[in-house]
Amino acid sequence: MIIRRRVVAALAGLGLAATSLVAGAGPASGGLPPRWVGTWGTALTAPSLANTGSSLNGFTDQTIRQVVRVSLGGEKVRLRFANAYGTGPLAIGHATVGLPVSAGSPHLRPDSIREVTFDGSPSATVYKGAELLSDPVDLPVAAVTELAVTIYLPTATGAASWHWTARQTSYVYPGDRAADPDGSGQTAAYNHFYYLAGVEVLTRTGLGTVVVLGDSISDGSGATLGANTRWPDQLAARIDGTWPALGDPGVINVSLAGNQVTRDGLTLNSPALGDSALARLDDDVFSQPGVRTVIVELGINDVHLSGYPADRIIGGLRQLASQAKARDVRLVVTTLGPFEGYSSWTPAKEAVRQEVNTWLRGDTGFDALLDLDQILRDPAAPTRVLPAYDSGDHIHPNDAGAQALAAAVPLWLL
Repeated sequence: MIIRRRVVAALAGLGLAATSLVAGAGPASGGLPPRWVGTWGTALTAPSLANTGSSLNGFTDQTIRQVVRVSLGGEKVRLRFANAYGTGPLAIGHATVGLPVSAGSPHLRPDSIREVTFDGSPSATVYKGAELLSDPVDLPVAAVTELAVTIYLPTATGAASWHWTARQTSYVYPGDRAADPDGSGQTAAYNHFYYLAGVEVLTRTGLGTVVVLGDSISDGSGATLGANTRWPDQLAARIDGTWPALGDPGVINVSLAGNQVTRDGLTLNSPALGDSALARLDDDVFSQPGVRTVIVELGINDVHLSGYPADRIIGGLRQLASQAKARDVRLVVTTLGPFEGYSSWTPAKEAVRQEVNTWLRGDTGFDALLDLDQILRDPAAPTRVLPAYDSGDHIHPNDAGAQALAAAVPLWLL
């Protein structure tokens, strides 16, 4: 169920946009002037204290090949790397981008491999706490297809900036394999992303980005590994499949498993859960290219992990709404889904979840509400996930549940 806010104003805004698209001269092709739009992104965090995926020790004289699925297509691509949590400068000795021969494959089409440069140089330094944007790469890419980004790290990186629950396999090789189409011979295969923070495309059809700020439900826990079936992935496919494509937004998923509205993962000795959503707004959300709508799916971890009262969670969500409004960014919020049967569930926590949801269904200041609870719950047992949508742990949706969430998002509002 969708509860819509400020409908008249939103429709008026869409009407103006539609008029400008029809009346504008545009290029001879009939599209919009080319512009850079975010087509893929992820949230990076500090490494695991247990060195999961070599995130704490990092890499030396090794190559990492990462496969990501873009949302929007474009004429060219450029890449954004981050060293936000490193302990010193990060050296990128060689980087390429190419097209996998099949979904998720580390093997690349030889004719698709393109060298990535940085201000004309094949190597670059990403300074501690900084980001690095590549030069444009002449590689046309279709919507909802995969790219392989390969980076060679010649010297010791130290602690990595990474994404813990990628649900996609990254491949590690000895030496410089950046330009090698053959993806065999890896020494490790990790389900994490490293250093790659975003991909942009030069497009004549895309307009801005939709950013999903969520927890493991949006990050894909419960989704089929390597299949790009997280609900934001399925939303991107739905957008691409809806005619007309002119003006479609890119979809960037900056969700983090275990993320909370008001508490940092480090306080739980789990830095890979990320800083609180409030602390992530500027870096992970508002800095995305052309952000126009944010979908917030957060709060259940504040309930079941931290046991916070409803007023603390509501206060944090109010602040998210206030900051988005101040930047003229449209904000869609979700209710908190059912989780009875999960190991941390208690009647007291259920009461908090219900109190937060009651508030969310009222006049909150958000532009719209996506009632995730109503979509995922079992009508016969409303505190539980519908068995057909349950991944098996009684809190995360499976692929079918993710599809139901994506199908419920109001495209007119994005």
